Amino acid sequence: MPRIDPTSRVSDGAKLADDVEIGPFCTVGPSVDLRDGVRLLSHVNLSGVTTIGERTAIYPFASLGTPPQSNGYRGGATRLTIGSDCRIREGVTVSTGTEDAGGVTTVGDRCFLMANSHVGHDCHVGNDVIFANGAVLGGHVVVGDHVFIGGNAAVHQFVRIGEGAMLGGLSGITRDIIPFGFAFGPKANLVGLNVVGLKRRKFTRADIHRMRRAYRTLFFGDTLFAARLQQVIEEFSADPVVDKIITFIRNSGSRPLMMPASDDSGSDSAVP
Repeated sequence: MPRIDPTSRVSDGAKLADDVEIGPFCTVGPSVDLRDGVRLLSHVNLSGVTTIGERTAIYPFASLGTPPQSNGYRGGATRLTIGSDCRIREGVTVSTGTEDAGGVTTVGDRCFLMANSHVGHDCHVGNDVIFANGAVLGGHVVVGDHVFIGGNAAVHQFVRIGEGAMLGGLSGITRDIIPFGFAFGPKANLVGLNVVGLKRRKFTRADIHRMRRAYRTLFFGDTLFAARLQQVIEEFSADPVVDKIITFIRNSGSRPLMMPASDDSGSDSAVP
């Protein structure tokens, strides 16, 4: 049977796996589904049509599944899905989706959302993503796997963040970031590749050298960007790592692609 502190309130209709633990002063709504091993430490609010994956731990004053902060939301039973083995720290907020954008917000497996971070409505966050304290996503943001978002970084709505990218702390992100890119600045520019992250994921030196060559070709040169992209496609057509960058660029979204600043010297490695 679930272990529920007597000070907490669990609504009729909520689904709780047998080994769920609910600490003091939590509220769980009637359409919430808590899977095996979920722990609510204390003072957690779960509402809406919300599913929390196996072994995820949620810390005090987090509020998940509340209605989206959108003027277009019409009160529908939109959803939030959180994956397994996540750590959701103090004060985190995550909204459900809106009716006009698929109706669901998703956070993948093994994500670490540090204190006071926020995931807006209709966002889709991949696996193994880290939000440092105060990192926030506007609505409709797509975040790839293994992304790191620095403290108090803010991501504009509809931005795409490619796999393995790193966003520096205090950065304002208004444009799409290529996979494995490193972005930094109040109105952020691309400042290189996230080499630290690549090494931690055990990419080989050869992989990193190829990505560096592709990066330099794409973003530095006298020809038009379309011509440089075609050059990279031709040179790296059989490279599965560089192909992730090419595919991301080809599948352009509603935001422009983030580029290096005009005075960038061509650095291609992220700071630790």
